[in-house]
Amino acid sequence: MHSWSSGKKHPLPALLLLLVLMEGTVQPLRIPPQISVYADKHNILHLVQSMLSSLVIDQPEDPITYLIRLLQRSSFDNPRVVLLGPPAVGKHTVAKKLSSELRAVHVTTHSLLSDQSELSAQTQHTEQELPAELLVQLIQQRLNQIDCFNRGWVLEGVPQSRLQALSLQQVGVIPEHVVMLQAPDDVLLERTRGKLLDPLTGDVYHQNFIWPDDDAVAERLETDQSRSERQRLAELQRYRREVTGLSSAYQHVLKVINSDQPHADVYQQVLSFVRTRRYYRTPRILLLGPPGSGKSHQARLLSEKYKMVDVCCGQLLRSVAADGLALGQEIQPYLDNGRPVPDSLVLQVLDERLSRVDCSCRGWILHGFPRDLQQAKSLQESQLQPNRVFLLALTDDVCVERISLRATDPVSGERFHAVTRPAPSSEVQNRLKTRPEDSTHTVTHTLSQYRTHTAELQSVYPDAVHIDADQDPHSVFEALESRLTAH
Repeated sequence: MHSWSSGKKHPLPALLLLLVLMEGTVQPLRIPPQISVYADKHNILHLVQSMLSSLVIDQPEDPITYLIRLLQRSSFDNPRVVLLGPPAVGKHTVAKKLSSELRAVHVTTHSLLSDQSELSAQTQHTEQELPAELLVQLIQQRLNQIDCFNRGWVLEGVPQSRLQALSLQQVGVIPEHVVMLQAPDDVLLERTRGKLLDPLTGDVYHQNFIWPDDDAVAERLETDQSRSERQRLAELQRYRREVTGLSSAYQHVLKVINSDQPHADVYQQVLSFVRTRRYYRTPRILLLGPPGSGKSHQARLLSEKYKMVDVCCGQLLRSVAADGLALGQEIQPYLDNGRPVPDSLVLQVLDERLSRVDCSCRGWILHGFPRDLQQAKSLQESQLQPNRVFLLALTDDVCVERISLRATDPVSGERFHAVTRPAPSSEVQNRLKTRPEDSTHTVTHTLSQYRTHTAELQSVYPDAVHIDADQDPHSVFEALESRLTAH
């Protein structure tokens, strides 16, 4: 799972910024593209993010020894799971099985209270509900113990309110996965009435929903009489009052699962979700599509929201040619004569631009290149591989219609469109010019070339996500955005 949310901060930019300061030069700092490829392959950003988060949260007195201890764990991705839900929804059964499967520590309110610590002893002198502050201290103390540190944990049934959830976050108890089981009230009440307990193991069974396979276990089951039906109904009502706040506190790591189905199905859904991991990758996005499909517009929208660098190959070549340096002087004659710039020169320009620190830190969106099989292969061999490819699909008729409605402002160089991006004023509108390459004849020829190479490009990028571009730009952007973090 790729965390490209606009609210996420990668650890790498801070490190690269330090390099920039140490460099002490006005020349653009270049980060070899192999670094990003290697970091993706070995999940380096995820490792650094986890280590920095742990340091900030735990604030150890000896950070070096602490980090060594972190790296020596058998697994750096130890589970941190919270399992929530109303009474009788099946939390205990799922949590117990899950902790066994993951070899994680199963933590419940009962196990917290029965702990032999001095803090737990304070709870023995009150018959009232535990204060939120004391409960948070108990949880923090338990999850900081060595077994939870080394194996991870599954926390069952707590927190019970948004206040508790936020208090836990403040002391560094931050789950990676939160599962919320749900079921209709009538199903929950029926399960409550038929609840059976194994006095030896504490496992929960039910006459209709979960029955033990072992006859010996079945013979020793006892009816659960720990709470009256009135108490259970009150607990259910309390949960219903708190569930919205709880959901909002964990919305970015939350999975709601319907528990009104066979237990095996519920458990498999929980296990599948908990086994997903959030890997932090600097986005390197490639937008493919015919002329008129909206690549430039969508790149601009992605760049504005997610702060990635918008790299339009055509504009980049013109910019390099305009700077008058050696490489630009080689490119200028091709632009003047309307001839394609050789791939070798294009790749030099792209390698220089995509290796700059802004692209390495914030990621990039490339469009306008590659256009054929050889260009795509050259891009792959140059280590400038994208880690997400989108293909904007559109018919030729719609492409021609769209392009015929666009024009360029000769003063600013900006491109406008009569429908999707109209000129901001009548003054700008009056000076707009239609480029020769936007004529119907030229566009038809370009489309023909694009269709010839489409299948070849797809062979290089078989995992490219196809997006229907024949809809309004906002809908296309939503479709792109929804797939940014997909597996």
